[in-house]
Amino acid sequence: MILDEFLHNLHFDIEKASIPNWEVDWEDKPLPYKLYRGLPVVPLSLEVPLTLEGQKQPAAPDLSKMGHFLWYVYGLTQFSQSVYSLDSSEKTTELMQSKRRFAPSGGALYPNELYVYLKIEDLPVGVYHYDVAHHRLVLLREGNFDSYITRALGNRCDVSACFGTVIVSTMFWKNFFKYNNFAYRLQGLDAGVLIGQLLEVSKRFGFESGVYFQFLDRAMNHLLGLSEREESVYAVIPLSVEPTIWSANGSEKDRMVSAAQLCRELISIEPDHYARSQRVKEYPMLTKLNEVSMLDDTTSFSMIGAKENVNCGGSMVALPQAKRLSYDLGSACRKRFSPDMDFIMGKISQLELANLLHEATDSFSYRNDLEAVHQKHEPRVSLNFCLYNVEGIPNGAYQYDSITHALHQVHLGDQRLLLQSGMSLYNVNLLQVPLCFHVTGVKDYYKNTLGYRGYRIQQMEAGMLVQRLLLSAAAIGMGGHPLLGYDSNLSDKIYELDSQEKTSLIQIPIGPYRHRPWLMGGLYN
Repeated sequence: MILDEFLHNLHFDIEKASIPNWEVDWEDKPLPYKLYRGLPVVPLSLEVPLTLEGQKQPAAPDLSKMGHFLWYVYGLTQFSQSVYSLDSSEKTTELMQSKRRFAPSGGALYPNELYVYLKIEDLPVGVYHYDVAHHRLVLLREGNFDSYITRALGNRCDVSACFGTVIVSTMFWKNFFKYNNFAYRLQGLDAGVLIGQLLEVSKRFGFESGVYFQFLDRAMNHLLGLSEREESVYAVIPLSVEPTIWSANGSEKDRMVSAAQLCRELISIEPDHYARSQRVKEYPMLTKLNEVSMLDDTTSFSMIGAKENVNCGGSMVALPQAKRLSYDLGSACRKRFSPDMDFIMGKISQLELANLLHEATDSFSYRNDLEAVHQKHEPRVSLNFCLYNVEGIPNGAYQYDSITHALHQVHLGDQRLLLQSGMSLYNVNLLQVPLCFHVTGVKDYYKNTLGYRGYRIQQMEAGMLVQRLLLSAAAIGMGGHPLLGYDSNLSDKIYELDSQEKTSLIQIPIGPYRHRPWLMGGLYN
């Protein structure tokens, strides 16, 4: 199957992209976190603050503060137990338990891993893996790698002025074992949700940050000692508290750098790690897409030109003036909840809708290497939604214009039954949901500029917007449930996206909910 056809089917006809007769081997499922063995470890403080309000003025963190940062980004935060009925006639039940994090993940499988290059007090300078299971750092390489990482980023960031650099990777098997080829779409979205959480936490800690989607893949994988058939870096995020050179273009000086050149500067490492699975299957489509998406030299880096935002042209609905929400991120993270059948219908005020839309899209703005810093670009991913029972706004399908803070009316009428008919699993009752969002982006994922790498970048940006939407919803007392089990063709038709050369990337029902009958406790002091 050619890659273009595979990516098309991954979005519009998943059955054709899936491996036939796939059976999940639950007895051999991998751990949701990576465990290194036989390497030096540094425990992190378990005295994590329950609020992120009142942080001191921006300052380079010490080891304790860095531990708090990593925990809020990706640490184990909640343990839950639920009882599900398997057969109502026989009254049999099954106990489901899981360890959760503040960033959601498809099936709670968490295919991404966090690595950090740190230069802070009380810690040897070097590259570490964040051991989620034990809330500690594992030392992979000791030493100063400022020059190495700077060149791997194409001399577009002065890493020497940063106290740390976070590296987000994807382990392919961690969700391929369950979702087979559909894992490729999930992995990009999961990485984006994680990055969205990281950027929001960075703001509360007073850290300056930005995302590099383009870097020399093999050089970064070599630095971490990753086997590219098993795991690969997806994003690099420098962190600083000082003014830092940030450029999407890079300087002409020493612009040409190759991955092969950098890899020769460091000896190879193959640190031993444990993932539990003993019968790991092949995933050739994921391996091939990762390979063709790699950048071997810095001349391959590209930027996306400003693109005019095309709207549906329908009647406009002005929204009440909204301000950025002032909320404690720690509290919102603990409240964030993904209702299944727990949604309950409630009336949404115009101001609540306006605040939700404004907060999610305004907080989404971030520095990246896809656009020039000084240029104002239209967002590459945007929000469309179907609403029902919103005060003063007719039921229907709308497109949100974040520039004018207004709605473009696409179709009037209750869309809930139509959306429900497009669900592949009936795990959410959309008749009880007042707001059903769809994150949208261009169909060609900027392939002419970014190649196949553009697909995973688009999925990551969609995930980043999803996390902003979920946190904003939690801040105003609502729940949101990201879904990929829906008919993209149907939602595209509802919003008339074909004429805009766009498509819906993920579906997120949002609304009031009842508390679930489960046992849930926080994993913090």
